[in-house]
Amino acid sequence: MEQYSIKEKDFRIESDSIGTREVPKDAYYGVQTLRAVENFKITGLKIHKEFINSLAEIKMASAITNGEVGLLSKNIEKAIVRACDEIVSGALHEEYITDPIQGGAGTSMNMNANEVIANRAIEILGGEKGDYSIVHPNDHVNMGQSTNDVIPTAGKITALRLLPKALNKLKELYEALKAKSEEFDDVIKMGRTQMQDAVPIRLGQEFGAYSAVVNRDIKRIEKSMEVLKVVNMGATAIGTGINADKQYEEKIVPNLNTVTGLNLKQSENLVDGTQNVDGFVEVSSAIKTCAVSLSKIANDLRLMSSGPKTGFGEINLPPKQNGSSIMPGKVNPVIPEVVNQVAFNIIGNDMTITMAAEAGQLELNAFEPVIFYKLFESIETLTNGVDTFINNCILGITANKNRCKDLVENSVGIVTALCPYVGYKESARIAKIAMKTGEPVREIILKLGILDEEQLNEVLDTKAMTEPGISAKQLII
Repeated sequence: MEQYSIKEKDFRIESDSIGTREVPKDAYYGVQTLRAVENFKITGLKIHKEFINSLAEIKMASAITNGEVGLLSKNIEKAIVRACDEIVSGALHEEYITDPIQGGAGTSMNMNANEVIANRAIEILGGEKGDYSIVHPNDHVNMGQSTNDVIPTAGKITALRLLPKALNKLKELYEALKAKSEEFDDVIKMGRTQMQDAVPIRLGQEFGAYSAVVNRDIKRIEKSMEVLKVVNMGATAIGTGINADKQYEEKIVPNLNTVTGLNLKQSENLVDGTQNVDGFVEVSSAIKTCAVSLSKIANDLRLMSSGPKTGFGEINLPPKQNGSSIMPGKVNPVIPEVVNQVAFNIIGNDMTITMAAEAGQLELNAFEPVIFYKLFESIETLTNGVDTFINNCILGITANKNRCKDLVENSVGIVTALCPYVGYKESARIAKIAMKTGEPVREIILKLGILDEEQLNEVLDTKAMTEPGISAKQLII
């Protein structure tokens, strides 16, 4: 008898279409959330806090809209709005316990929100958690909605909230690279193609190219964000708006804009807006493209700093930690390495998002949970990766100007500048001699009497080689 008394005190009984379950008495979540926890022990993580807030904002806007059209009593509307406002302020986040990867197209996440909001609203109205005769998770909190319009809309709002942080970091990176391009403008180094000496280039030009691609990535991501502003609220189950009042359908997005401060638009075709998740693919693709750009930059920095005595050694990366547990004094390019790994992860996430989007069938894509899990991860790891790239690497890079100069002057690659003056065949002959004997190109030309010293000084001006233009009056061929 005593055992039963303790159980009765600690649990409440809730029921759903599957049957009845004991739910912890103090829990704000309910039976459907509990079943999801039992069914989907996948990542061991919780859904993103911004996604929790986005769900609460949607539920708030829906309650306001249903109140406006006369379908929800004012006391219930106010209680739901207050509960949602508390959640957006950070309360009750610990009650969202479903795994971010789950079956059911996100129904478990939606019901977790419905149950938490309903039980908090019940408390606000003076009732006890679990008394759904006061506020019901489905009939009141989910009124006029479906998982199939709530979840994709919450995903879009969350991404719209996360992406500006990533963009701000990318803009910082752009400025840092641009500053380095100016700092290194007088550093002449050897350009390389296919890992072989090519022709001279200024280190500043290389960093200028890095800033240019980052700027392009910023614009690409900004453009992709526009597709996230188109939401399918009012679509309910499959885009036909079943169980949603006509006025609700017209008012929900404007009210959601008031709540969120975002410039959202309702999909022109709600069936299309419910069936297809191509917008998330577009955004993920833009993020992936940016990750590819950053990884290429990181690769270049690792190469240019390699050695430092037996490699290129053209630049120095700021030393951040010991590079070996066995080799004293070794320092590794750990920040570019972590940027590479962030990129690998984002590229893999993009493939997951692509396949999940492709796997949608008929009127719904059931795989939105994994799309959001991977998309949010990509955005946040990009943000954090760029932050450490800037502060722990880019800002502290220095150039080994003399080393760069020596490599240029002793490279056969400068022979390319001779082509307009002595022709390709003669230039190739000089290159072969230099490769065979190890003599500098300059000395070979003077020894063979191909050009005099005055001509040669102008032709082999390494800075001039980094800009277009030759003097027609000096052409010999």
